[in-house]
Amino acid sequence: MNRTLFPIRVILCLVIMSCSSEADIQQILGRHAEVPVFLEWRPLSTTEMVLSFSKPVRVVSLHFDPPLETGPVSEGQDLLISFLQPQSEGMKLTLDVLVEDADRNTLNLIIPVRTRNDRMPALVFNEVRTEYARPRVEFVEFYAPEGGNLGALRLFIASASLTTPVYEFPPVEVKRGEYIVVHLRSIEEGLVDETGQNLSLSGGNGASDHGRDFWVPGSSKLLRKTDALWIVDQDDRIIDALLLSESPGASWGQNNVRTAAEFLGRRGAWLPLAGDPDPEWVPSPSDAVIAGPGTATRTINRDETRPSQGRAGNWYVTVTSGHSPGRPNNPGRYQP
Repeated sequence: MNRTLFPIRVILCLVIMSCSSEADIQQILGRHAEVPVFLEWRPLSTTEMVLSFSKPVRVVSLHFDPPLETGPVSEGQDLLISFLQPQSEGMKLTLDVLVEDADRNTLNLIIPVRTRNDRMPALVFNEVRTEYARPRVEFVEFYAPEGGNLGALRLFIASASLTTPVYEFPPVEVKRGEYIVVHLRSIEEGLVDETGQNLSLSGGNGASDHGRDFWVPGSSKLLRKTDALWIVDQDDRIIDALLLSESPGASWGQNNVRTAAEFLGRRGAWLPLAGDPDPEWVPSPSDAVIAGPGTATRTINRDETRPSQGRAGNWYVTVTSGHSPGRPNNPGRYQP
């Protein structure tokens, strides 16, 4: 027998065993090192919300800002958090929670959350100013055909972002027939969000003693003549939408607006000038409200005598100095 083969076989066996053991160890370590992933949070009511994770976890610590008393939280992939006292509808909270899984892997989250609001009014877009001429800032006005609570309603403007709202309303009770104005810059002193019954609190150009004023922080331009706007509830349902184009045409020049136009058309939030769209209909600039003649005082107005459908024919550019934030729209129409 050739004795020189024996040590070689032993060495090969040891190498194979060593590699196999290392792979097994890495596989075991990999399983234990898999940190739980946060998936989403869902508000269920003014007293409950759910946090969902990729694997079962338990809560190590839980805090809210402002501080709230909570009940016990069970373990699992879905954690039900209960408040001992009901909170305002759509109330904004900061959640700080530390969770761990069965292998003691931990995940710390600090995120903004909102309580559930099931009394959102069906707001409709009513007037917009796309042009800035200091101290006149761009604004979006809504009309409330019914009363309710604004808390957690979100306003999106495509040119600013497709995924981040430019404004999220605080919990505010509004009455039927109210005008709500979101001013899209804050460049003056004395600007106040009017969250109570007094509608004369806010200073600033364009603030109305008759309408409810809110102010977006910062001085960046958030709205343009070619743009798409929509407002959504906590279930991402579109409540109303508005599609603008500086001029008619066959194609969109701005990618975000093109994406938003397709989104609004497919969801039935924006309609052709007449009739109903087919399932594959995508609005073009010619289907939008033509905003080209708009100025800082010639705003784009909804015809308040017509149904509040998302159609270009329901809108017009008002006359010079015809802007009316917080009040019924000026019926005078711009004639080029």
